Amino acid sequence: MMERVVSPKMKEEDLAIDASLRPKRLDDYIGQNKVKENLKILIGAAKARGEALDHVLLYGPPGLGKTTLANIIANEMEVKIKVSSGPAIVIPGDLASILTTLQKGDMLFVDEIHRLSRVVEEALYPAMEDFAWDMILGKGMAAKSIRLKLPHFTIIGATTRYALLSSPLRDRFGATYRLDFYDVEAMEKIVHRSARILNVKIEDAGTYEIARRSRGTPRVANRLLKRVRDFAEVRAGGIVTEAVAAEALELLEVDHLGLDDVDRRVLETIIKKFEGGPVGIETIAAATSEEADTIMDVYEPYLLQLGFIARTPRGRVATRAAYEHLGLPYKEKAPEPDDRPQQQALW
Repeated sequence: MMERVVSPKMKEEDLAIDASLRPKRLDDYIGQNKVKENLKILIGAAKARGEALDHVLLYGPPGLGKTTLANIIANEMEVKIKVSSGPAIVIPGDLASILTTLQKGDMLFVDEIHRLSRVVEEALYPAMEDFAWDMILGKGMAAKSIRLKLPHFTIIGATTRYALLSSPLRDRFGATYRLDFYDVEAMEKIVHRSARILNVKIEDAGTYEIARRSRGTPRVANRLLKRVRDFAEVRAGGIVTEAVAAEALELLEVDHLGLDDVDRRVLETIIKKFEGGPVGIETIAAATSEEADTIMDVYEPYLLQLGFIARTPRGRVATRAAYEHLGLPYKEKAPEPDDRPQQQALW
């Protein structure tokens, strides 16, 4: 795979731009109103008591603002936050080196927390529950266990695969919130705010055109806005109108519902190669040359939200709406046979 070479200055500028698009306070955070209200109460109560915030778990599809929300929580609590991820914490020692540097009230944000190894996860239990770190000194008969006290800190976990979290780990979070896809109205506000920060000249109709094709996901909206801005600067005098946005997004192969080339390939694979399903996710991944986890985490949630595919015990099935969206004829299928053993009636 080719690696794009970018100067350090440009990279820093890009990072600064991305950071500037993230809101810093709950009042500036658009959408997820129920989550925001619950967080305001949680934060207000913790600050009033002078305590560290309860451990918080955020879950939902990627790109909905879990990392942004974690930083907002730290800002609202006026504490420091350290950022890591499940795959980066390989051994308990890695976790110990982070936890022992935290001060009272500080936060540790662990992205993809479902990917923590079992041994690291088990070492995390006493740290979350008792604010203590258990370690063994020496070997053999001379080995002895000691417990180090940790300041009261907060773990903020984020995951796209809530079901993969073990029950003991889920139970140690005092507050769990699900982030849902945004509606078009909220997406318009996000696009308008980002356009203002990026100094993009955009009309209301152009804002709507980008918002409705953003899959209900702020990360996608900001990415599309940047590409539409580029198109407008080169071909439309720098002003994003409805027609300019539509033309730019068609060039990017993003249709009016936000489906891109991969979404359509997934649907066409189920319909054309496997007669509408049912078909397993691994088979779909092999047929589309995509990773199964990528399809499950990135593409499938939105297709499920639109009602274009359905999950069944036998695999994924394309719905009538998917056929209609792709302009393909829909054939009614006979009900699937019940493979369960039948019990004879006792008379």
